[in-house]
Amino acid sequence: MSDTDPEYDVDFRAHPDQYEIGRGEQGVFKIEPYKSELLPLWSYKDEAAARESAEAIYERYERYLEDDDFPGMDMARKYLQMGYTRAMRYAKYPGGKKYEDGSEARSASDDERTASASGEEREPQRWADPEKRDAALVFERYWERVREDQAYLEAKDAHRERPRTK
Repeated sequence: MSDTDPEYDVDFRAHPDQYEIGRGEQGVFKIEPYKSELLPLWSYKDEAAARESAEAIYERYERYLEDDDFPGMDMARKYLQMGYTRAMRYAKYPGGKKYEDGSEARSASDDERTASASGEEREPQRWADPEKRDAALVFERYWERVREDQAYLEAKDAHRERPRTK
């Protein structure tokens, strides 16, 4: 899928039946209007920024839940997950660089990265950036709250069982 794919020309709040859950953080920078609502809230600079960010994203999650807006709920979950994964990457790898030469190439899967032909994966350090680890742990707690929320799980199941339209 690319940014020019027609599925990204959809307002997923108006057309939730067209939203596909996807894997992991897939679509996090493309699914509107949620990207525009959640991305400005997302920060993992340090523990304080992560706390403020995770709380704000979780508040949005609760609002989406109240509005019976599963795509919004799931996108909030993805931003919390991404806060954890990105901050943990910086926590484990100096400068967040997972590969020796710093080069990475997009794989066929959205938002997933793989080493380029010339880049060798570095060994993770324990802990290259302890402040980023603290930020990651903040996001992890909120991410777990959403993942284990019975209302989220039921909404996810209902969304998967819905009739699909294109």
